[in-house]
Amino acid sequence: MRTGRATRIDFSHALHAEWTKLRTTPAAAWLALAAIILTAGLSAASAAAAEYRTGGQQDLARTGLTGIDLGQAMIAILAVLIALLSLGIATAVRDSAVAVGIVLALLYLFPIIAAAVGNPTWRRHLTQIGPMDAGLAIQHTRDVSDLPIGPWAGLGVLAAWAGAALLAATAALRLRDA
Repeated sequence: MRTGRATRIDFSHALHAEWTKLRTTPAAAWLALAAIILTAGLSAASAAAAEYRTGGQQDLARTGLTGIDLGQAMIAILAVLIALLSLGIATAVRDSAVAVGIVLALLYLFPIIAAAVGNPTWRRHLTQIGPMDAGLAIQHTRDVSDLPIGPWAGLGVLAAWAGAALLAATAALRLRDA
């Protein structure tokens, strides 16, 4: 029975419960292994297929990190079990399947919509605010001025998405579990 006073939520217990779930769920280890294999495998294949020339225009660091595009899907699924953006969404919705869907939609929907938009200004803005493109901007080491968003600004956008998800989770916890 509620007494009218807000009950203080003990976040350390919630965090401990999530950590225990991550350590004891066998799927977590398999997802992490799949993410490592997919990320490293695709990156190695991309790097092997790239032509390396002295004075070339290719961003070698970015080419070597190509596997992140595929591996992040596994990380997003794993993260719904314990990372910042995914943890916030999973905590807010309290359903792993729905949280995976929302996280993957957030990551992949912005690039899909941006590719379909004909207006270059709107395409650039969608790329700048989408968590995947903004976060992946940190991989670039060459021709940074040609990007829709720079590496540091992209990292900031990704952090803002994670912060918003955690704030939503906090609000949901306080409203639902208080």
